Amino acid sequence: MNVHQSTTSAADKKTFFISMIILAVMFFIFGLVSWVNSILIPYFKIACELSHFQSYFVTFAFYIAYFVMAIPSGLLLKKVGFKKGILYGFILMAFGAFIFVPAAMTRLYGLFLIGLYSIGTGSAILQTAANPYVTIIGPMESAAQRMSLMGIFNKLAGVIAPLVFAAVVFKATDSDTFALIEAGTLSEIEKNIVLNELIRRVIWPYVILGIFLLLVGIAIRYSVLPEIDPEKINPEEKTTENAPSNNQTRKSLLDFPYLILGAIAILFHIGSQAISMDTIINYAGSMGINILEAKVFPSYIMICTIISYILGIILIPKVISQTTALKFCTILGLILSIGVIFASQTVTLFGHTADISIWFLAALGFPNALIYAGIWPLSIHNLGKFTKTGSSLLVMGLVGNGIFPLIYGAFADAFNLRLGYWVLIPCFAYLVWFAFYGYKINYWRKPKEEIGIIRK
Repeated sequence: MNVHQSTTSAADKKTFFISMIILAVMFFIFGLVSWVNSILIPYFKIACELSHFQSYFVTFAFYIAYFVMAIPSGLLLKKVGFKKGILYGFILMAFGAFIFVPAAMTRLYGLFLIGLYSIGTGSAILQTAANPYVTIIGPMESAAQRMSLMGIFNKLAGVIAPLVFAAVVFKATDSDTFALIEAGTLSEIEKNIVLNELIRRVIWPYVILGIFLLLVGIAIRYSVLPEIDPEKINPEEKTTENAPSNNQTRKSLLDFPYLILGAIAILFHIGSQAISMDTIINYAGSMGINILEAKVFPSYIMICTIISYILGIILIPKVISQTTALKFCTILGLILSIGVIFASQTVTLFGHTADISIWFLAALGFPNALIYAGIWPLSIHNLGKFTKTGSSLLVMGLVGNGIFPLIYGAFADAFNLRLGYWVLIPCFAYLVWFAFYGYKINYWRKPKEEIGIIRK
């Protein structure tokens, strides 16, 4: 019997590690297709002649799919299972990548947005499957550690994606070309020829991406990745640290306040993260840094994020709890946001001469890393049969990636790029509240049984 148990344990460990590798690949792909948006925004702004507000529809089209498709994604996974659902997600992402071909040939911004929406839809399905998988595949108290590990792969793709995209589609002479376009010295015919040539550079990269996504989806479908049943692994408990024992029956997601508040926290967190990542190139441009130099700034954010993830893996939960890390990071995020708005001093760092506020913006990558990893387990614990739909609700919060850059873009067009960062302040203020108090709210009002106990 001991030999059998040892063999079973070894097999379980092997399955766990293979599953983690597959999930790491998925999170890398999430980063690859989403963080490239940070350079697609200024790229489309030039090639499709857009305003700041219009250019941020890149993220809106991508992430509105998370809001629209998150619940349907949960239902899909419930019906067909995780592995088939993952394959469907990759097919939709590949389809969106292929749409970039006719979009580039016609230089139609709306068609690009349809492609981005399809990629976002597929990604929503994958996120709905992957996030709860990472959370419940091991002990809940180390969920933030595993999420941090996945985050490293996601943000590593975030470092690579803008740089690879820029290397493929931009040329050394583009700075002079962009200056001519901005100066208005080209005729309408000359300008259209230049812009058509520029936009068509995305065709082969996205064709290759589409083929890659299809191959990965098929490989995962027939891999050893096991099917999971979150309802059995994550049963709803009647007694927890924040929930007194009672027989109250929860009939819907609305009966879990910490889940609802956590979804709002995800929304604000993702929104603040998107603002820093997707606006930093344009913000650098306002300081006289051209796009070919500014392309590295999103990578600085990702590097800060990766460093934070590594610290999270080392420290959580051995040195500090994931809740304590969440509290620290939300406060730090609020302080850095204030620095973005009010700090003003020209500095030279890493070969860039710019206002110090842009480095406060880049440093937001550090606290943002562990905020997501901290919110998710605090919001999804003890959901029982509601785990899949609860996960879908949290994934819906990723729509913040699309909404908040638009809000920022509207402020930037109305005032200036720097004043637009005031949007960060209420985001981090709410996150601080959730980290210290919101996640503890187990009932909208005290159960009658507990009220009776208090009165006695």
